[in-house]
Amino acid sequence: MPQTVLLAEDDRAIRHALERALTLEGYQVTAVADGVEALAQAHRTPPDVLLLDVMMPGIDGLQVCRVLRAEGDRTPILMLTALVETADRIAGLDAGADDYVVKPFDVEEVFARLRALLRRTSPVAANGVPGTPGPSGASGALPDVVRDDPHPTMSSDKQISAAGLRMDLQARRVWRDERELELTRTEFELLELLVRNAGIVLDHSTIYDRIWGYDFGPGSKNLAVYVGYLRRKLDEPGAPQLIHTVRGVGYVLRED
Repeated sequence: MPQTVLLAEDDRAIRHALERALTLEGYQVTAVADGVEALAQAHRTPPDVLLLDVMMPGIDGLQVCRVLRAEGDRTPILMLTALVETADRIAGLDAGADDYVVKPFDVEEVFARLRALLRRTSPVAANGVPGTPGPSGASGALPDVVRDDPHPTMSSDKQISAAGLRMDLQARRVWRDERELELTRTEFELLELLVRNAGIVLDHSTIYDRIWGYDFGPGSKNLAVYVGYLRRKLDEPGAPQLIHTVRGVGYVLRED
């Protein structure tokens, strides 16, 4: 069965071009012109993934996100936006979007991001981590190892913990000490990768490959945006910062 895409875009030319491109790529596409139609269609026939324009008349893409997430709908959402400021991207993530593409975009980038979102919603591997192909075609996350870390990672099939963080993988819930955090799908998977490798510096390419399944190159700010947003949810006044930047390399989770 082809995977289904619900596309909501008010610009007729862009909508028709994307619908055709996605259809040729093998997706089954339902295209609508506004947020009201998008919500109605999502309720009537839930798709595998949603592709939403941010700026639409009436109910915009952000409002569609908020409504679906408030209803408990976890269908992955990729936003199309002409807004390039970090605050605008954060607003989309805060509304519940999983990823975004900035207009004007290359349709191949849209395809790559859709593939990454759909991979992350495929059946999980035996260790509880969404599978992504490795060099040999095998699936799985990086090893659960810690090098000289004073807060070693404890892991099981259902829970992992490190540096005062505890993650329930089945329920997709996270706590820092006793405080529960509300994370989006991408934030949860990024934090899971860091927790599983607490004390180890993960380079940008490794993180992109494990989380998005695609390295968007040195010019992409996608990872930095998600790390910044995750920090805002993790950090507490007077408590040590948990996610550290290693300039020119990547990020590491540790409690200094």
